[in-house]
Amino acid sequence: MPHLSNTTSELPIFLLTGFPGLEAFHIWISIPFFLLSTVALLGNSMILLVVILEPSLHEPLYYFLFMLSTTDLGLTLSTMPTTVGVLWFNARNITLDACIIQLFFLHSSGFMESSVLMAMAFDHFVAICRPLRYATIMTDSRMLKIGVAIVVRMLISLCPSFFLIKRLSFCKINVLSHSYCFHPDVLKVACTDSRMNSYGGLAVLILVTGVDTACIVLSYILIIRSVLNITSSEGRSKAFSTCGSHIGAVSVFYIPWVVLSVVHRFFPQGSTLCPPTIVQPPFPWPLCAEPHHI
Repeated sequence: MPHLSNTTSELPIFLLTGFPGLEAFHIWISIPFFLLSTVALLGNSMILLVVILEPSLHEPLYYFLFMLSTTDLGLTLSTMPTTVGVLWFNARNITLDACIIQLFFLHSSGFMESSVLMAMAFDHFVAICRPLRYATIMTDSRMLKIGVAIVVRMLISLCPSFFLIKRLSFCKINVLSHSYCFHPDVLKVACTDSRMNSYGGLAVLILVTGVDTACIVLSYILIIRSVLNITSSEGRSKAFSTCGSHIGAVSVFYIPWVVLSVVHRFFPQGSTLCPPTIVQPPFPWPLCAEPHHI
């Protein structure tokens, strides 16, 4: 059978996976997921609205909170539609173009959240270690430049990876491991060599998280050193309490993201770590028909 070009209508289909073996309980599983997603959407939307409407909150700390809420909204909105579709309606099909769009919004939100957390660490450093110069360093114009730099950095980091996906070949039906498209997961079902994509994506992940993590750690080393020089115990506890929530947010964000990315790249599908249950889809063509080029 001849290869199909990207001008034909016979595009590859990606089959999203819910909870294999628990299909009968998908409706019940969807209830807490939907409630948590709704709380996340309403909570972050409320934060955005309050920061916009309240002039007293127009300062760097709340600008960063605004950015963080925006990225959280992006993460929720990029995964919620397909997950709800799988759990409620068993709508498991997604086209390549739709998958790439979801990949972009999912990973761009993650990359920007990493950058915002690094910027917040810098804000904490200036506030604690250079309090007298805080107002002159963290100005509105500088905040705008930081926001633009975060977006530009995300585009430079991610766009090449997504363009490289278009050069891969896929089978007509490709079973993914999640209820949404995830970059390493998509690469694993490619019928052609995707090592360039995988290594490139891993390099970008290491560079972004590596630089951000190093900057955050350095900021907190300097913060701790400055706090230990404070003679007042009350001042020390106040300074540490200011940073506690940020450290928690950094841990909650980085640890699952890095672990999930590394597991997908270094543990092949079907390994003993997480053996997937594949359900043969009701399609007239075989699960791994002859691949075609995109």
